[in-house]
Amino acid sequence: MKVGDEAAVMSGGRSVAVAAYEAEQDKRRRWIIVARILVGIAFLAFWEFSSGRLIDKLFVSSPSAVFARLWKWTWDGTLINNLSITLYATALGFLFGSLVGFTLGLLFGRYRAVAEILDPYITALYSIPKIALAPLFIIWFGIGIESKVAVSASIVFFVVFLNTYAGVRDVNPLYINAIRIMGGKQWHVLTSVIMPSATSWVITGLKVSVPYALVGTVIGEFMSSNRGIGFLISQATGLFDTTSVFAGLIILAVIGAIFNDALGRLEGWLLRWR
Repeated sequence: MKVGDEAAVMSGGRSVAVAAYEAEQDKRRRWIIVARILVGIAFLAFWEFSSGRLIDKLFVSSPSAVFARLWKWTWDGTLINNLSITLYATALGFLFGSLVGFTLGLLFGRYRAVAEILDPYITALYSIPKIALAPLFIIWFGIGIESKVAVSASIVFFVVFLNTYAGVRDVNPLYINAIRIMGGKQWHVLTSVIMPSATSWVITGLKVSVPYALVGTVIGEFMSSNRGIGFLISQATGLFDTTSVFAGLIILAVIGAIFNDALGRLEGWLLRWR
């Protein structure tokens, strides 16, 4: 057999192996999706059965009542009106907090002296429970959407900042020195080594901060608001309306899951070079 024929056989064998592996992975993904659906159905069925039989409906409501409430909110405009406010504040808080956290994390990671000087102050601010800042933001920015954005951004900032800082400090100095030996400037070091190496850390920080951004917005809506999902939950709590409380919680859970999935896909696209 000639060398070319041997290469063709080996290539064909690898193609078959790759196809078999991909088919196995597709089968596994389908199985996981089915298992997830079955777990969800089992949970809802047990909840429906337990409501009014094992636990008083006043405390847990029921899936049928919760989805009926969500349907009613959808048709009368309550859902879209309040959800749009919560999403807008969450998006702004996430954006501002991420940008500032990423910028300062990059600065602290690149310039050690800056980090050493300001580290005690950052640590002190990080130690403050963010919910304690909410009344102060309300005084500063009023009861409008600005205070909700501020609470959300303050939480997101520290998560993104700490991850970015750790990612920049984790870059192998050998790569940086190699770029400099080849005549690269600061900009080349930043774009060719530091940014790609720290991307996974930054994306992890963004994924972690998504639910925190939502938490910050909802906390602000709990404390002072007349619109938003947090307002609906707070109002329902005062009326002992557990059906509306669970409906609001389900909305928040779905939003968080969608955002997290979107960031996971973004992570796969940004790290495709690996």
